[in-house]
Amino acid sequence: MNTLRITMLAVLLVALTALPSQLVAQETKFESKRPPESERCFTSPTIEKTIADVKGRIADSELAWMFENCYPNTLDTTVDYEVIDGKPDTFIITGDIDAMWLRDSTAQVWPYMPYIKQDEKLRKLVEGLVRRQTKCVLLDPYANAFYKDMTRESHWKDDRPTPIDGVHERKWEIDSLCYTIRLANEYYQLTGDASIFDEDWQRGAKKIVETFRTEQRKNGTPFRFIRKTDRMLDAPPFDGTGRPVEPVGLIASAFRPSDDSTLFPFLIPSNLFAVQSLGQMETIFRDVVGDEEFADECQALADEVQTAINKYAKVNHLDFGEIYAYEVDGHGNKVFWDDANVPSLMSLAYLGVHKPTDPIYMRTRKFLLSENNPYYFRGTAAEGQASPHTGKVRIWPMGIILRAMTSTSDDEITQCLTMLKNTHAGTGFMHEAFNKDDPQDYTRDWFAWANTLFGELIVKVDTERPELLKQPLE
Repeated sequence: MNTLRITMLAVLLVALTALPSQLVAQETKFESKRPPESERCFTSPTIEKTIADVKGRIADSELAWMFENCYPNTLDTTVDYEVIDGKPDTFIITGDIDAMWLRDSTAQVWPYMPYIKQDEKLRKLVEGLVRRQTKCVLLDPYANAFYKDMTRESHWKDDRPTPIDGVHERKWEIDSLCYTIRLANEYYQLTGDASIFDEDWQRGAKKIVETFRTEQRKNGTPFRFIRKTDRMLDAPPFDGTGRPVEPVGLIASAFRPSDDSTLFPFLIPSNLFAVQSLGQMETIFRDVVGDEEFADECQALADEVQTAINKYAKVNHLDFGEIYAYEVDGHGNKVFWDDANVPSLMSLAYLGVHKPTDPIYMRTRKFLLSENNPYYFRGTAAEGQASPHTGKVRIWPMGIILRAMTSTSDDEITQCLTMLKNTHAGTGFMHEAFNKDDPQDYTRDWFAWANTLFGELIVKVDTERPELLKQPLE
């Protein structure tokens, strides 16, 4: 009996002795993946405080580590800020490609927007991005990605027509222009600084509306995109013009936010985004700029597009009732699916186009999370929205994040957080996509938008449902 007690005490002593080393190993495992402070592209004291505060409230050490790595990734690694002609200028690359997408750059700074009133350095960064985006729109409203050096030859110079200097890629995507409006509007709403709505910005805004009007395709379109490629989704069919449409008031988008060509050119999430953006421009030009005529034009176009959405995009599904189609052609043809990129049908509540409790959004969302959606994958590692961009086996972390961002269920949000924790392949960062059965098989090591969006999700949960972060995840 005494021998047994001694043995048990010895085992206990060994266990207690090993405990500190286990804790040290755990801390070592979760060392920060951020660049050294001296090597960071941009730092914000406010964001640093937010990271420390939120991280301190996350019980799951791995999730806290991921948040610390991901949330500042845009600032740490992608920002090129300077003052040009006495005004801030901000260029933000997407990550592993040294070009700036209008969409990505807005989305990358969006999680920092709530702090720009209290952080002058951060405010100037966003002001600089608004001004840089204006330069890009004026250079080519049909382009989706640009270089900082506007004399630089395009990487895609063999595309037809050849992009002009300064343009990285010329894929016409409605959402690219919408994102520039989204950023400028939010900046003004938060700061009251109307200086961004200068002559250049107003010219850019009018070019946006002109482009939207042209791409209603009532008189055809000047846009062509031809690329030598073995990827069928890299260019529209029919000599780069896309499939036929009936001009019914919707705006044609040659490409999706994934940079894949559309099946039917009337991409509904982007048209809904355009209605929202036109409404924001109408208010700006009426209340700030004082241009009633152009404000009326913005409102008229928004009303026309919304009327067409109501008629052609709200469709009765056999199993789910009235939901949104993803793409239509105005002839009555339509497809039911979604793409994990934003804008998507799932993201409509995130963008503020719908409330999470709006009936048509709820029905559409239920469809998107079902087996009826051909791009909703279930695997042994996770389940979630995918994209034609990455094939038939890969789930997008962005899709899981947007599902959590638009959820009203604690259990669903926790499920999403758990899947994100278990599929980063030990890197501490989000990726573009991962194999549904093997998270080690992923695309893009450095995708700043996905990283920062994950950080935005954690901040949102910490603000609205802090209790969900107080327990470790599975």
